[in-house]
Amino acid sequence: MSALASRDDRTVTRAERRWVFGFIALVVLLTSIPYLLGFSVQGESHVYTGFVFGVEDGNSYIAKMLSGAFGAWKFISPYTAYPQEGAWIYPFYIWLGKLAAPPGLHVQLIAIFHLLRVGGLTLAVLATYDFLSFFLKEVRLRRFGLALAMLGGGLGWLVMLLGGGLWLGSMPLEFYSPEAFGFLSLYGLPHLALARALLLWALLVYLRSITDRPDNTGFSLSSAVNRTGKDPGVHSSTIRGNPSILIASRLCVIWLLIGLVQPLTMLVLGALLVWHLAGLAVWQLVRHIRGQPTNWPRWRRLAGIVLLAGILPGIFILYNAWVSFNDPYVHAWAMQNLIRSPNPIHYLLAYGLLLPFAVWSGPRLLRAQPWTGWFPVGWILLFPVLAYIPVDLQRRLTEGVWIAWVTLAMAALENLELPSQANRRRWLTLPMWLLFLSTLLLLAGSLQAVSRPAGPLFRSKNEVRVFEFLQSQGVVGQVVLAAYETGNALPAWAPVRAVIGHGPESVNLAVLGPQVAAFYAADTPDTQRLEVIHQFNVQYVFWGPAERALGSWSPGQAFFLRPVYQAGDYQLFQVAER
Repeated sequence: MSALASRDDRTVTRAERRWVFGFIALVVLLTSIPYLLGFSVQGESHVYTGFVFGVEDGNSYIAKMLSGAFGAWKFISPYTAYPQEGAWIYPFYIWLGKLAAPPGLHVQLIAIFHLLRVGGLTLAVLATYDFLSFFLKEVRLRRFGLALAMLGGGLGWLVMLLGGGLWLGSMPLEFYSPEAFGFLSLYGLPHLALARALLLWALLVYLRSITDRPDNTGFSLSSAVNRTGKDPGVHSSTIRGNPSILIASRLCVIWLLIGLVQPLTMLVLGALLVWHLAGLAVWQLVRHIRGQPTNWPRWRRLAGIVLLAGILPGIFILYNAWVSFNDPYVHAWAMQNLIRSPNPIHYLLAYGLLLPFAVWSGPRLLRAQPWTGWFPVGWILLFPVLAYIPVDLQRRLTEGVWIAWVTLAMAALENLELPSQANRRRWLTLPMWLLFLSTLLLLAGSLQAVSRPAGPLFRSKNEVRVFEFLQSQGVVGQVVLAAYETGNALPAWAPVRAVIGHGPESVNLAVLGPQVAAFYAADTPDTQRLEVIHQFNVQYVFWGPAERALGSWSPGQAFFLRPVYQAGDYQLFQVAER
């Protein structure tokens, strides 16, 4: 039995790399077709947003990039009119926006976003293959595992085909939760794909440190020095010559990069490393109690690597936590940003088909190589804790666990290595092909959605003309009052702030939504409208079909507004001097 690949077996050959890049090209093509179709059908009357799902969040990413293009370095949400000091959080999209400049700014930002999508996809595929190769020696299983990890889902397609849609309070996970699987991140969430790649490579730095070092070497800043007899306080080569320090440095850098892309994934990485070390410590204690040989020097070395690597990321995490509690806007946003796990049955529907494989291969992996085999096994055991820990972002903490499920499933198949078991392996593999059906449904639904111009994937050309007029007026940071639907798209074209427009980022949305609706109602007195204008320092009022749907009031009749731009059914009013 070969439950864990040896060092030589873990090597990824050039032929494998060529195959992986071919797979990447196929996935890029597969995921790009709906976007290309969307751009091809936008026509003269509509503008394609550049997204096929999660349009509200997609617009918010472009809005962050746009703020960077107009000079921002810190995060200031364009989806609220409440005062903000700005914070050094989520810099990824903001800083990327500095690659673009007018004219044609929105098109440039969409192009950058999709180049990033291709880049994130590429890195996620490469990192996933590397991770699988650490545990699997058979190339066929590495390849099938990669396809499953990148394009697979659960059995949620059964719910969709049976007309369920919402079931037990939510849709099946593969249709809305990028952290639960992998395809949605590749499809349209490049920051999550990049964070997944960095997470897996960070884990590999750690796992390889277990196997690439003699067992009797402990962690010590002076260990390399003691072997040479040199003074640790004099020679800078001390650190360069200590593999533990070098490993910790690499792990630290990747950990910090994760924070720039997706801060919550930093917590996932930390939790996994601590959990792995805790499990190993318990195992060593049990062996000690039983009178069996132990290897505490190896454990201390691993703990030292994690401790040293985690110092700077820990400071970054503490800063994010401090901002979340002490910055009034960020705290209010965090209170609204609810990303909770669904009914546990949904996770069973998602991973249940692979559960028997994990149960069968997990103990064998632990017996064959407990130090490294414990990692995917422990990840799955930790998963329920992360999924239901009592925090508002619990679903985000399940990031990457799908890779652990796939790893154990492929390890189970690899253990069926005798010729007489070849047929059994083929039969066991057949049900796994069912896990690709949800992705096919997602692609089919996307093609249908972009085949004809309609909201929210498309915006009216006249509406966009008004957006672009605002951008041309140098109105950075000014407040525009509009309906929620308009307020979501507007900051993706113009560097303004909307009173409402994004679920989590629009603070006090439950109260402000009705206030905005009342603003456009015919029976609302002007004094009430002026109160809203004064409260949020509104400079512009938008008037289009979404606003007319809120009420029959006509802004043209208001003494405190003057029209400044019109394109078809869309009109922009400026608040008169007060």
